[in-house]
Amino acid sequence: MILQGKHIVLGVTGGIAAYKAVEVASRLVKAGAQVDVVMTPAATRFVGALTFQTVTARPVAVEMFALLRETDIAHVSLARRADLLIIAPLTANTLAKLAHGLADNLLTATVLDTHAPLLLAPAMETGMWTNPLTQDNLARLRKARDVTVVGPTEGRLASGAVGVGRMAEPVEIVDAARWVLGRAGPLRGRRVVVTAGGTREPLDPVRVLTNRSSGRMGVALAVAARDAGAEVVLIHTPGVPPAPWGANEVEVETAQEMRDAVLDAVAEADALLMAAAVADYRPLQVARQKIKKTGEPLVLTLERTPDILVEVAERRAKLPRLRAVVGFAAETERVVENARDKLRRKRLELIVANDARLAMGADTNQVTLIAADGSVEELPLLPKDEVAELVIARLAELL
Repeated sequence: MILQGKHIVLGVTGGIAAYKAVEVASRLVKAGAQVDVVMTPAATRFVGALTFQTVTARPVAVEMFALLRETDIAHVSLARRADLLIIAPLTANTLAKLAHGLADNLLTATVLDTHAPLLLAPAMETGMWTNPLTQDNLARLRKARDVTVVGPTEGRLASGAVGVGRMAEPVEIVDAARWVLGRAGPLRGRRVVVTAGGTREPLDPVRVLTNRSSGRMGVALAVAARDAGAEVVLIHTPGVPPAPWGANEVEVETAQEMRDAVLDAVAEADALLMAAAVADYRPLQVARQKIKKTGEPLVLTLERTPDILVEVAERRAKLPRLRAVVGFAAETERVVENARDKLRRKRLELIVANDARLAMGADTNQVTLIAADGSVEELPLLPKDEVAELVIARLAELL
């Protein structure tokens, strides 16, 4: 919901990556933002203004002295309404103009007049990007303005060469926009640790014991916490969905590795959301070579893995900053009763209970929120990102 109702000015400059800006505009509109596109004259050589007007259902501004209404000067009106100004792609030429305060076209004039934060997605040849003049211009602009830069990435460029200078993908640019707009949210100044995914316990060099967790719930919580302004540390297992832009990532595989990463991260955290499906047992012995098939049954001896939340609870007295620990109870029977027991034993502030058979691997979840004060809130079946926003709202209240 972070983009809902926001007014975003999308600047498009003259580079081949301008075609990707159409998807940026489309994603912003689908997320509920009002998007006004400002194109430089050079940008219209790559993508037609009509394309953007069709996607945004709003007129596209190109001319320097265009009137949006009878007495509405475009660069002044757009500058004052903008909650965020994105430039994608940003060419070396436009970057140089912005760094030195030039206003020779509608886009640069709008940037000079606005107080909105800038989100820049550079796109140019590697030599242009790495040129000290370009880097000096970027440093100069960052010193003067509230600027966030996403990309460029490494890949195939317009010249056919491969190198750094390719514009970040639209999904990443929109995710960065959410980070910028969420910085002043209810969790600003808070550090939140989130775990996601199912741990994998090695049996031999090629096999593991694991579970059906997709990691979607944990990543959705990380996104929602980020959108609420928190500094997020996402501790995840391999194969989960991409982490939100701006989050600090720690990849682990086993329960022991997750335990070590969590205990390290919570030392400087305000909250922990333990959404990962951590294995309760692991093989007592790991075979050095692949276990071969025989005619006999294979018997495995398992041992308990560390109980991470119990260890966190035991350390709470030495973690004065850690004010809220949220657990998750994925059950297959007596869901609420088992969750209440886990809440008590692990001294949690809140627990999110659900039927694991319905949630693991799905895009939706139906959960019950149980608080330490005994209150119970049953939520309807919702997409996991909506569940995550409701959980983060409760976390904000706890903090």
